[in-house]
Amino acid sequence: MDILLWGVLPYVMMVILVGGLIWRYKYDQFGWTTRSSQLYESRLLRIGSPVFHFGLLAVIAGHLFGLVIPMSWTQAVGMSQDFYHFNALFVGGIAGIGTLGGIILLIYRRRVTGPVFMATTRNDKMMYVVLTGAIVFGLWTTLASVFLGGEGHNYRETVSPWFRSLFIFQPDITSMAIAPFSFHLHTLVGMLLFTIWPFTRLVHAFTAPLHYLFRPYIVYRSRDKGRIAGRSAAEPVRRGWSAVGTRDRDTRNR
Repeated sequence: MDILLWGVLPYVMMVILVGGLIWRYKYDQFGWTTRSSQLYESRLLRIGSPVFHFGLLAVIAGHLFGLVIPMSWTQAVGMSQDFYHFNALFVGGIAGIGTLGGIILLIYRRRVTGPVFMATTRNDKMMYVVLTGAIVFGLWTTLASVFLGGEGHNYRETVSPWFRSLFIFQPDITSMAIAPFSFHLHTLVGMLLFTIWPFTRLVHAFTAPLHYLFRPYIVYRSRDKGRIAGRSAAEPVRRGWSAVGTRDRDTRNR
């Protein structure tokens, strides 16, 4: 079972994720969107969406820092395990609570706003369940040690080596197998989330308008004097705003 869960399933998830993104881009480019519902309701969206997205960015950054950077590297620069553990709990706890609060507000908005709820598909409902589950289980693994009064499990000695080993195609199954059940559950729900990712509205996260950084400037120029509506070719063109019709009307009134 450990071989299946931690040695085979991650690669199945990666194949579905990459293949799903390629398929979606090739056959459903018009569906590659969030299907924005801001037109129906914007007050709650203006609060919930930034809280969720900024919290999620912090969560992703924390995961990358904890999973990708080996513990020996942070210790080499003078960061003790106690200091890392405190920051992981403090910053990770705030980010996780913010992300959870944001997604709860977005789900509440989607449920109580009639037009938004009517536009919610079964696919959306499944996505919200899995996404919320991943956030809840991740927050639990972060804060459990605080509420249980222990020091918590050092996932940088189990989960992190397993995660890095996947990219060299030598999965460290033993390290992941000895991790606590809460980390197993969070990892499995996370893999499920990435498996369904290409087939939900979450696909928009893989779209970034990078071409905007390299496109040329848009230059606005005045039209030729003879082509400006309502002006003769001999009449000079003034810069700035011009009154439309008011000058002639004022002259006639005088």
